[in-house]
Amino acid sequence: MQKQNLSFVYFLAWLVIGVFFGLIVLLYRGDIQLHINQSTNDEKVITNTVSSSEGKHSGFADAVIKAAPAVVSIQTITWTETKAGETSEENIIQKLLGIDSPHSPKRTPDTNSGSGVIIDSRGYVITNYHVIKGGEEIRVKLNDNRVAKAKLIGSDPDTDLAILKIELENLPALPIADISKLKVGDIVLAIGDPFTIGQTVTQGIISATGRTQVSQNTYENFIQTDAAINPGNSGGALINTYGEIVGINSNIYSSTGNFQGISFAIPIDLAQQVAKEIVQYGYVVRGWLGVEGQELTSQVLRSVDLNSMHGILITGVDKGGPGDKAGLKYGDIITRINQQDIHSTNDILNLSAAGRPGDEFAIEGIRMRQSFMTKAVLGQRPMMSR
Repeated sequence: MQKQNLSFVYFLAWLVIGVFFGLIVLLYRGDIQLHINQSTNDEKVITNTVSSSEGKHSGFADAVIKAAPAVVSIQTITWTETKAGETSEENIIQKLLGIDSPHSPKRTPDTNSGSGVIIDSRGYVITNYHVIKGGEEIRVKLNDNRVAKAKLIGSDPDTDLAILKIELENLPALPIADISKLKVGDIVLAIGDPFTIGQTVTQGIISATGRTQVSQNTYENFIQTDAAINPGNSGGALINTYGEIVGINSNIYSSTGNFQGISFAIPIDLAQQVAKEIVQYGYVVRGWLGVEGQELTSQVLRSVDLNSMHGILITGVDKGGPGDKAGLKYGDIITRINQQDIHSTNDILNLSAAGRPGDEFAIEGIRMRQSFMTKAVLGQRPMMSR
């Protein structure tokens, strides 16, 4: 019995060995293939990561993709009469065609370029006033290469803004950021067409807010950024990392005319208010007091025999203006308006601009070291040109 059991075990052993070697031979010949499907935890993590990132982009590409279609390139053309022999090229043409030839050039185009932002899908485009100033023809080129002639709806040189209108379908518009949430240090992107080389994106941070006295604008409340803005970027969009517009790129602080690390943008809430009034009225409705002044420096205070005081020294009064009618005079010091303390000329400008023609101002001040009070009725600020 024991001998039979051992024979059976030997049989099974040789059978297993035979099957094993048989499989090796078949695998070697390629008659059969062995597939190992093994998924480790690491492989699952990699697979899940790839799936979840599908369709997304690195950096700020999603914000740019969202905003870029609403940023446009602007070209203005001004025609000037051509005089014979002004340039060597014209001399050659005159010699070939003759001075009286109907084919001789009669006018030459002077062009200017910049950027703009579509702020309404009905075709309203906002840009800087200095971009379109004096332009007889204005052309707008979209990011998708469509081109349209633009109509100037109105401009506001006091803030260096202008509103254009184009007649095209399926126009994108930029979402508006909540400007109250904008903080120094926030990352921003500037989109525009510098040097007419094509739409370009630069990145930086908000360096400061509320900047004044950095341009020729009457009303200033600039956002300062170190995002590169060069000639041609004017009128383009300054956006946040969500693709929302926070400002209109306006100018740079530079001794060379090119970017040197300091750029300025007009806050979008101010730009929106200007755009709204231009679309509605053709101009911006602002209150006007009709006085000019300067801050009270220590030298000014000594000249009026005072030690310290807040207020503005009146250095000019427009004849027949609201201030003149209210009895304000050269040398007066305005200390309060409507119970608000006055510390700078911007205080008076902003209070007046926030009012409407017909609003009444209660003015307190000092004249010849004596207190006085008067009331002025605001007028409409005259249109500025520069």
